Amino acid sequence: MEILKIDNVSKSFNSATAVSGLSLSVEPGIICGLLGPNGAGKTTTIRMALNIIAPDEGEITLMGERSSEATKDKIGFLPEERGLYQKMIVEDVLAFMAEIKGIRRRDSKSLIDSWLDRMGLLETKGRRVETLSKGMQQKLQFITVLIHRPKLIILDEPFSGLDPVNAELIKDIILEEKRNGSTIILSTHVMEQAEKLCDTICLINRGRKALDGQLFDVKARFGRNTVIAEIDGDARQFASVAGVERVSDFNKYAEFKLSAGADPQVLLRELVAKSNVRRFEIVEPSLHGIFVEIVRDSEKTTIHA
Repeated sequence: MEILKIDNVSKSFNSATAVSGLSLSVEPGIICGLLGPNGAGKTTTIRMALNIIAPDEGEITLMGERSSEATKDKIGFLPEERGLYQKMIVEDVLAFMAEIKGIRRRDSKSLIDSWLDRMGLLETKGRRVETLSKGMQQKLQFITVLIHRPKLIILDEPFSGLDPVNAELIKDIILEEKRNGSTIILSTHVMEQAEKLCDTICLINRGRKALDGQLFDVKARFGRNTVIAEIDGDARQFASVAGVERVSDFNKYAEFKLSAGADPQVLLRELVAKSNVRRFEIVEPSLHGIFVEIVRDSEKTTIHA
């Protein structure tokens, strides 16, 4: 049974279509990346899945049934728009949020202490939320998502605003929750995060599904026609080399997308002739590269239509 099933769902706001004919199945025990550029329809899809807003067309089921208060209690949701009760004491906020999900206050005390300790926030237990830094508040809100041990965890841009140390902590906890049997939907436009964490992906662009499936299958579909090269100088100077379709320069290295049937040795000869080459590797395309290709192709189609 799918944890989440979205069947041909559409949603418009006045004359603007946010989601159009979207279908998606999320199996239990995986991390599914809901990906797309800003404004693609990711947050609208999540809000429909949580029954915050209703779809105009189509059907959504959670754990085999339509959304209800009972199913909501099995879900943990981190919205992109963070927000906690600023005047409340940290311990009281967590106790209140746990009680909303059916955990009595006397039963939540040990859970609260355990989570605060894990997040490095134990000393803040008696402080008002408003006295915490932004990063501390984000970690506190993350606890509210997990304290009731949800079966389905929906995270909308969970790493936004976190420093590398705290981002690593959140990443480790996400993986722990997966190992403990939870299903996680990770909504983001940061492809590097999705590529490292997700088992499956669904890429949405302009409200429509552009592709989905197992991450390794998606990458295999785009072939081994990508070259990673570490060179000196501006990699964009090689954009006109025969067989090169696109160059993405990341300062320390460059990613070259080659056309089907192109000979990578042609590119290698040009690189060696004009630059110092420290690395030259033929790889599967990165999720970043696939994302950029799909979005750019979509924009070209829209322009020429």
